[in-house]
Amino acid sequence: MEQRFDMLGNELGTRFSKRFAAASTVIVQSTLPKATQELVQLRASQINGCGWCVDFHTKDAAAAGETPVRLNLVAAWRESTVFTEAERAALALAEEGTRLADAAQGVSDETWAQVCEHYDDEQIAALVALVAQINAANRLGVIVRQKGGSYEPGVFAGLSS
Repeated sequence: MEQRFDMLGNELGTRFSKRFAAASTVIVQSTLPKATQELVQLRASQINGCGWCVDFHTKDAAAAGETPVRLNLVAAWRESTVFTEAERAALALAEEGTRLADAAQGVSDETWAQVCEHYDDEQIAALVALVAQINAANRLGVIVRQKGGSYEPGVFAGLSS
């Protein structure tokens, strides 16, 4: 399958992409740990089957110092020992917030309580916004069939300006 459409190949798509990227700036600049941000985005992207976003967040996480072991175990985080309790709470929120159609309850009270135990209000706001935004990004990538494999870390650093 070939990519269907280049969102950056026209004025409206470019303007939208810049604003979408700019919205993530408040999350990136929050006190939510960068490693947690990348792990959450990677897990949601795996669930949604967005190859481009999996590529993007795996490479950005690795460039920021994330270990190959942890990156390889994100898909099986429940059966691993390499994530902190806080990261596990964030990954559970990412999964439940991504799989809304799979569970009538959405995010469980148990997961929400775990998130509240490990994160302050600013970090919770960043986590909720991050899960919503990565799911939107995944849908954009899947709809246009944007392929993974060619992303270079840091390419979009200036896009939000």
